[in-house]
Amino acid sequence: MKLKEKISIDEFDGKRFQIRLVEAVPANHKKAVITHYLHNIDNGVAKHFKKDAMKYLKEYVQFQEEENNLSMVAENALQQLLFEVNDVPFPTPDNYTFKFIDLFAGIGGFRMAMQNLGGKCVFTSEWDKEAQRTYRANFGEVPFGDITKEQTKKFIPDGFDVLCAGFPCQAFSIAGKRGGFEDTRGTLFFDVAEIIKRKQPKAIFLENVKGLRNHNGGKTLATILNVLRNDLGYYVPEPQILNAKDFGVPQNRERIFIVGFHKSTKVSEFEYPKPLNKKVKFADIKEKKVPPTKFYLSTQYLQTLHNHKSRHESKGNGFGFEIISDTGIANAVVCGGMGRERNLVIDKRIKDFTPTTHIKGEVNREGIRKMTPREWARLQGFPDNFLIPVADASAYKQFGNSVAVPAIQATAEQVLKAVKIKILK
Repeated sequence: MKLKEKISIDEFDGKRFQIRLVEAVPANHKKAVITHYLHNIDNGVAKHFKKDAMKYLKEYVQFQEEENNLSMVAENALQQLLFEVNDVPFPTPDNYTFKFIDLFAGIGGFRMAMQNLGGKCVFTSEWDKEAQRTYRANFGEVPFGDITKEQTKKFIPDGFDVLCAGFPCQAFSIAGKRGGFEDTRGTLFFDVAEIIKRKQPKAIFLENVKGLRNHNGGKTLATILNVLRNDLGYYVPEPQILNAKDFGVPQNRERIFIVGFHKSTKVSEFEYPKPLNKKVKFADIKEKKVPPTKFYLSTQYLQTLHNHKSRHESKGNGFGFEIISDTGIANAVVCGGMGRERNLVIDKRIKDFTPTTHIKGEVNREGIRKMTPREWARLQGFPDNFLIPVADASAYKQFGNSVAVPAIQATAEQVLKAVKIKILK
């Protein structure tokens, strides 16, 4: 029997072979099953994925070889793929002490923090294709897609300790109602609550925008807390807004954190982490070398920003661009809109003003530039060996949507201490 010399996860793209299943399964779903299986071979979670992983591999091999002994070929293919999913910058700690799942995972900010403390991720979900690319490049796993689908939920294993989710904020239709579990149907929080109800993790850790506190007149947060406390029976201390700048990164980023504990843990009090006594500034994360000219603004665009800011100031608005000094702290990085323009910097190290992109006007001589994607990564607490395999536009979006790793890690450490889980550092 002839076996392909190398089989790559990327070949499961639905184009190189015909899917021969009764129910249609997206190609990325196959990749998620296989990579999750490979990451869990060393523990009991692997059996949760093995049947489907072997089935998908056999389909691939059958198309390539048309042989009978498919099990042996599939097993060989798994051995080849083991290296591919394990040779990543951020593998699971060998001596992990707890298991967690990563919902609405983005590019893995929660995962980074939890692995730093000794955690093993046994399930992850993220629907954005570009974010999946970044996640896989760094952690070796392709996230499952739409968590609202039962086809996705069925792959969540039992027995994990912590549920992590940076779920989007949505209003609930609770007019004249109690504002409980059933009233959240049709929202993404409902899917989080449904998973908590089924799996009963020891602890939950949710992150959201600061505005959740007053969203829909405060009803949205009130409903979330009511579901977690009364419908699901978790001890949930009052949520707290933490700022990334208090945990070692020079970014003014406030986010609301919600933690909860299963009644079996007997946790009845919790203290969120205290701010670090550490001064931070943009210079701490500034590029060591002068960035490419493409990050410097053209004279025409810079004038457009000045005009735009003047128009808003004349109307009494504060909207406009902002330049962050080397000793200053960046505004919150966000995707879209004026996200990059609110975090411009002056970098006079530029010597070559030859444009590297098709800009209108000349490269400005004041040294005003956008922060680079790597600087945004550092503002969110990602180490420099975190891979950025996507174009700049996608990278800005991904880091803008991410959690600030140091703030997550500081809070997670408190959560793990509360449930008496050993922390690795």
